Amino acid sequence: MNKTWMLAMVFALPIGVAAQSDLELAEFYYNEGSYEQAKLYLDQLWKKNKTKKVFDMYYASLLAVNDFDSAEKLVKSRMRNKNTRATAYVELGQLYLHFDREVEAREAFAEALQRLEPGKNNALSLANAFLGLNELDLALEVYVKAQAMGTRDLEYQLVDLQGRRGDYPGMIDAAVALLHLKPTYLRNIQNSFNRNLRIQDNPELGELLRAKLLGAARSFPEDNIFPELLVWYFNQSKDFASAFIHAKSLDLRYKESGERLVELAQTASKNGDSETAAACYQYVASKGPDNPYFFTARCQSLRVLMEPLLETKPPALEAIAQLAERYQSTLLDLGTRTETATLAKELAHVEAFYLQDPEAAIERLESVLAIPGLYNRNAAMCKLELGDVLVFQDAIWDASLLFSQVELDFKDDPLGHEAKFRNARISYFAGDFDWAQSQLDALKASTSKLISNDAIDLSLLITDNYAMDTIVEPMWLYAQADLLASQHRYDDARVKLDSLVTTWPGHALEDEVLMQLAEMALAENQVDTAVVLLQEIVDLHFDDILADDALFQLAVLREEWFKEPEAALPLYEQLLFEYPGSLHAVEARRRFRLLRGEDDQG
Repeated sequence: MNKTWMLAMVFALPIGVAAQSDLELAEFYYNEGSYEQAKLYLDQLWKKNKTKKVFDMYYASLLAVNDFDSAEKLVKSRMRNKNTRATAYVELGQLYLHFDREVEAREAFAEALQRLEPGKNNALSLANAFLGLNELDLALEVYVKAQAMGTRDLEYQLVDLQGRRGDYPGMIDAAVALLHLKPTYLRNIQNSFNRNLRIQDNPELGELLRAKLLGAARSFPEDNIFPELLVWYFNQSKDFASAFIHAKSLDLRYKESGERLVELAQTASKNGDSETAAACYQYVASKGPDNPYFFTARCQSLRVLMEPLLETKPPALEAIAQLAERYQSTLLDLGTRTETATLAKELAHVEAFYLQDPEAAIERLESVLAIPGLYNRNAAMCKLELGDVLVFQDAIWDASLLFSQVELDFKDDPLGHEAKFRNARISYFAGDFDWAQSQLDALKASTSKLISNDAIDLSLLITDNYAMDTIVEPMWLYAQADLLASQHRYDDARVKLDSLVTTWPGHALEDEVLMQLAEMALAENQVDTAVVLLQEIVDLHFDDILADDALFQLAVLREEWFKEPEAALPLYEQLLFEYPGSLHAVEARRRFRLLRGEDDQG
């Protein structure tokens, strides 16, 4: 805004409006950092407009121009009000500290304590004023004096203040005493512990807290609040097995339905503790079929164990087969019904792609689709799974028909997008790359967030190796090999890939060929062969799109399969340094920090 224009407007306005303009001009100069000009307006404004807004601007401007006398006079003017007198002395002390007048500051602080009026609000206002200056001992004096004057209900403030002052044993003891009398303070105490102890960064304080909470639980066995706090503590420290013990105790004591155990199971599963998650669900399921969480618990107790097995490379086939037997017995016990539809779908996936029994998978999925009143979404997910099994059996056009049904029924839904992608993949398998790419482009145009990484990868594969190439045969051979690999016909796939490499040496698909060979080697438990192939991608194709994928897989294999964390560490570091935009960067950073012994929360 033009300053000359603003000044001209002031003289043209009525008196009341001019006063408003004075405030606007003061704000303008204050926000500009022109404190001398702002002070000219605020000198007059403060005489007739004693609001907090004007006070704050005026006080800050006076400090900025080093006008001590006016600032002191301004602060002292607030002492006329009995309600703000004590805190005004703190402000006065702060002013003296700003101008290096330590003795006078301490006298003002002492006067503030002397002026404390009875009542919790007065105590909190004065203590907070001292806390704002990090004068923790003076804040403590406020609370002690207030209690001596008869003010009650300051126990939590004293707990938190002891934590701020670094008296952690005293803080925990005071918190225990408070919770014993007033358990409603649980959430406040948890927040204070988080703020002051930071147990994930300070394991020694975490151990101190654990010992004192266990002691409190023994000292006050009738109090439910300490088992509650122990569950919270073990969740914070990610010791979910211990949290389970105390959560189960609370469930029994309160005669609950298992809700807290379900929540604990979800947290444990998200943090990779599938064993504790399964134990939580099994406990809830043991309450019987009348329990509202019965079917969820029975199904989830298996799912949380199966998911990490399926994600492992190479797959733990023996463990998968054993768990599949538990799936089968559970379905025999509960029956194929709406509540178990997802469990049956998961078992069908394992039967087809891990137990080499696609016929059983098809029969199971068809039995699920025949359930009366099956939810539409469950039916759609079963159709997608059935389509994948049909692709596995080389009935790709039957699969395409199922995918088209789901795409039509869920057009603007993630399920529909997933079906569209799978149909695009069938076109790719069949060698119709232009149509496949057009479908993938439509997916990306409709919603880039919902399209899966697989769809993005397939789009890049076609764009990089077909759209820019006048020779179709290499891409066609690779697509055939890709289909054969998805059908676990690994020897046939290798024949196609060998033909591609022999006929078109040095083709842009070489890194994809190496990755496909590595994936098949892992599927057949040929880990050493996979490592050689992945390393070749990293060494010779470091500027291709699969280099970061290969590097990440190498690092994970070194860490998890070979149990060589010292060899995995530099690989994660290399990925973070050379491929910072990789989709694996977040997980690589987490693993890198854990291997270095650092907290992975940052």
